[in-house]
Amino acid sequence: MITLKDKLYQKIQEQRPRTKNLLKKHGDKVIDHVTVSQAIGGMRGIKSLVTDISYLDPNEGIRYRGYTLPEVLEKLPKPDDSEMPYVEGLYHLLLTGEIPTTKEVEELMTNFRNRRTVPSYVWDVIDSFPSESHPMAILSAAVMSLERESHFNLMYKKGLNKMDYWDATYEDATNLLAKLPLIGAYIYNKLYHPEKGHRYPDPNLDLGANFAYMMGKDKPYDDVSRMYFIIHADHESGNVSAHTGHLVASSLSDVYYATSAMINGLAGPLHGLANQEVLRWLQGLRDQMKGEIPSEEEMKKYVWDTLNSGQVIPGYGHAVLRKTDPRYSVQREFCLKHMPNDELFKYVDALYKVVPDILREQGKAKNPWPNVDAQSGVVQWHYGVTQFDFYTVLFSIGRAFGVLSNIIWDRALGYPLERPKSITTEMLEKMVEEKDELVASN
Repeated sequence: MITLKDKLYQKIQEQRPRTKNLLKKHGDKVIDHVTVSQAIGGMRGIKSLVTDISYLDPNEGIRYRGYTLPEVLEKLPKPDDSEMPYVEGLYHLLLTGEIPTTKEVEELMTNFRNRRTVPSYVWDVIDSFPSESHPMAILSAAVMSLERESHFNLMYKKGLNKMDYWDATYEDATNLLAKLPLIGAYIYNKLYHPEKGHRYPDPNLDLGANFAYMMGKDKPYDDVSRMYFIIHADHESGNVSAHTGHLVASSLSDVYYATSAMINGLAGPLHGLANQEVLRWLQGLRDQMKGEIPSEEEMKKYVWDTLNSGQVIPGYGHAVLRKTDPRYSVQREFCLKHMPNDELFKYVDALYKVVPDILREQGKAKNPWPNVDAQSGVVQWHYGVTQFDFYTVLFSIGRAFGVLSNIIWDRALGYPLERPKSITTEMLEKMVEEKDELVASN
């Protein structure tokens, strides 16, 4: 039987010569330029990272291993009674670039099942937090506490060959991914439903269904979980959470350190909290409308009034995408099927019909289309997850699949310590002046 790890090893052996050849033959070739605005403005858009796990296509949205999101959802194996694929199947795809068979997914589910036991001291760490603590702080600490379980750290101290770094990293990553849903559900019940106590996983359920079960949610929340984890799994390597995980791991810190850092980056209001802001804004809109669904003309007036007051329409626009975010479209289709009469979804739907045209007319937005955050919070709210602070925990569990897949491959290809060069403001000013003088002299 060929396991996921065996298949991954074959892929690594095929990829290593490609990377080595690029460095040897083309290492000095220039592939991008850097502007002052990029240097000062957060390195946005600078081509300085390599990942084959995902690519953000401006027209098609996120591609996982070359597959668009609709293709991923169509091709990955699904449970018999579900619309959404196994999350375990996505892990196989991210690591190997191949769509797994149902048998391969079932074998991986068994693998996850054998790895998901959480040490008792992790529950103690979680329980030690006051009930008013932020769930992301608890999640980060829980992951950090697992560091003592690191297989990579143990093997490295024994003198692990650098060509085998990926193997030990794979073990750590898979162990952590198997445990994260249990930890997330435990945090949820501890903070918001202590009367329920801890629900242990059902050995007959896949990752998504088990998460719903441990959260105390009925169908179709199992599909909500699968959908949420899959659409948030990765988004290239330059976003804060993915880049932070990559950066920390580049020092050969194990995946527990790297994932905890990723979680901390995701907790910032400019990254992982956008869905909360959208939901708050929608609830404010509902209150202003006194619960009535506005006509198209009324909604147009509200949107224009919002823009003319200097505010933005949250959930719209994207730094890269130039079409509706496919992650939004997937959620929209789910909502139309399962919750078409949900009050907040009706507002989302009404906005979708007018906002893009208005933003185009206004002319300020490069992308007038809704992004993933435009209704992700609405879906969670509908199924009773009304605690805003927990949404980023869900995001973290999904994002860990992409980040950890990238770290495994970073180790497999021997990517070095990440160390960009910085310069002073004075040096930058001098460089610009010299360039201006050169242009003027010509």
